[in-house]
Amino acid sequence: MKTVFFVLAALLFLNVNASAQDKNFYLFLAFGQSNMEGFPGVEDQDKGPVDPRFQMMAAVDFPNQQRQRGHWYTAVPPLSRPGAGIGPSDYFGRTLVAHLPANIKVGIINVSVAGCKIEMFDKEHYTSYAETAPPWMKGIIAAYGGDPYQRLVDMAKLAQ
Repeated sequence: MKTVFFVLAALLFLNVNASAQDKNFYLFLAFGQSNMEGFPGVEDQDKGPVDPRFQMMAAVDFPNQQRQRGHWYTAVPPLSRPGAGIGPSDYFGRTLVAHLPANIKVGIINVSVAGCKIEMFDKEHYTSYAETAPPWMKGIIAAYGGDPYQRLVDMAKLAQ
């Protein structure tokens, strides 16, 4: 009887979690190097208008844009961090929204580090890699709490 109760409780828990997720919100995780981060500078033509159905979750604070880490905003570039620019996730999201039904939203979480190797996103090797990074890259890494991979995971969990 205990086993049956446990199984029923687990199924109920899983069902509650599944139903809590919005099936009309498509979430994409973006990570990588400078291309994904976005070339510095955003032209006026790229600032908008951006369909409000295309959202980005700030993975770092953007003081000049009044964005706080862990909050959703209309995806006006830059999407990865302050000082970045236009990257593939910008027009990926805009194109999806333009071709999806009006009830569907698209969300992007972008954690990118210009010039890094894949080891930067390896949970077992990021520390040793970060120790050898040039000073300018260490600043970017620090903006993600010293562990860009974990920041991506944490933001994805928050987005659920």
